[in-house]
Amino acid sequence: MGIKSYFIGDRAFYKSALAIAIPLVIQEIITNAVSLLDNVMVGRLGTLEMSAVAIINQIFLIVNLSIFGALSAAGLFAAQYAGAKNDDGIRHCFRIKLVLGVAILILTLLILGLFPSQLINLYIAEDTSPADALATVGHGVKYVYVTLIGYLPFTLSRVYAMSLREVGETKLPMIASVIAIVTNLVFNYILIFGHLGFPRLGVTGAAIATAMSRFVEAIILVSYTHSKSDRFPFIKNAYKSLKAPSHLWREVIRRGLPLLANEFLWSLGVAFYLQCYSARGLQVVAAANIASTVNSIFGVISISTGATISVLVGQRLGAKDNEGAKMTAWRLIALGLGVSIILGLLLASLSGLLPKMYKVESEVRELATQFLLAIAVALPLQLFSNGCYFTLRSGGKTAITFWLDSGFMWLIGAPLAYLLSNHTVLTIGLVYLIVQCLDAIKAVIGIILIRSGIWISNIIEGKE
Repeated sequence: MGIKSYFIGDRAFYKSALAIAIPLVIQEIITNAVSLLDNVMVGRLGTLEMSAVAIINQIFLIVNLSIFGALSAAGLFAAQYAGAKNDDGIRHCFRIKLVLGVAILILTLLILGLFPSQLINLYIAEDTSPADALATVGHGVKYVYVTLIGYLPFTLSRVYAMSLREVGETKLPMIASVIAIVTNLVFNYILIFGHLGFPRLGVTGAAIATAMSRFVEAIILVSYTHSKSDRFPFIKNAYKSLKAPSHLWREVIRRGLPLLANEFLWSLGVAFYLQCYSARGLQVVAAANIASTVNSIFGVISISTGATISVLVGQRLGAKDNEGAKMTAWRLIALGLGVSIILGLLLASLSGLLPKMYKVESEVRELATQFLLAIAVALPLQLFSNGCYFTLRSGGKTAITFWLDSGFMWLIGAPLAYLLSNHTVLTIGLVYLIVQCLDAIKAVIGIILIRSGIWISNIIEGKE
């Protein structure tokens, strides 16, 4: 087989890949487009309100990715069980995900419910005026308490959506997410600004809309999945017991601890980056929030490529098609890389226009433009390193992915971000660009690891 055919698939390959990727792309684009609109709405309240929500969303990112990491280990097994057409195995993985998700939910409620102001204060620069600091903390605490109400349905949605994708069903999670997003957008408009006779609730209104949307999404996913149990046989008797085989629990925990630690430390690293940048002032926090929100839209190809790799490569490994798994991974990375280059060019052309949607100071807009240009440059690097990460993970090599992802971030990225932000005279725009481009090193390491083939493994063999 020639190199070209190894990286470029036939029509049947792209049809199967796009059947998974397109619903994910649509879901992520709509989700992040609405997040951008939410951001714009909150931004119109003022820089302090926007900074408060930005800080809290960074903290919630840690929670969200910790839930994702905890569920992902069971998801590795579920994808391979799906390839082996083993419904009992998928059902056991569903139960494990449910237990782990609820455990993290309880921990989240305890920490964020008891210490919200202390966490917010970590992001407020020392030279911030006492009045601005107090107002920012006040907005943030209100946002935290209301948003936490929606975390039980959020956890359920993640368990159901991930399980459905692992068996190849991506349309239902997309539909549920889109309906929830529209709910969020409509009630943001009504409650933030006080339209249609409702009171003007500001930041609290944004939090209420978010919580409502999560209940809507969970109700759709749970009710539809159970009503179509013939299509999704793993859900039959799923709640008859929460037990799963002890050997599967041991394997999930063994492979899952690096994943959970990775997602927690990676999200903590992202929050730490923002904390480093915040040493340059609240204007930088607001600008970084704008850039992060826009990046979420343009980074959807990276997320969807990773998710598609998890499903298709995992199913190939479960079916013991090792060569097909390797070829599938390279083809998907090549496809995503081409699209990410186009999106990077588009983002660069829009970098000066998008920040103008926000009612913030001109300094914030200028900084956001610089950050968006940095993201545009790094977008293909982000895609490639992310594709390598999910390829290695699909074979259960979670210890390796831990060091490639969060290990790299904390050993190299975080110290560099701290030093450049706090102990150099470099502009914050240049600091941001340097940190973003560190993915180039991860991409090189990823190529070496994938070519070695050490990730190719059937992790359900002997456990069926």
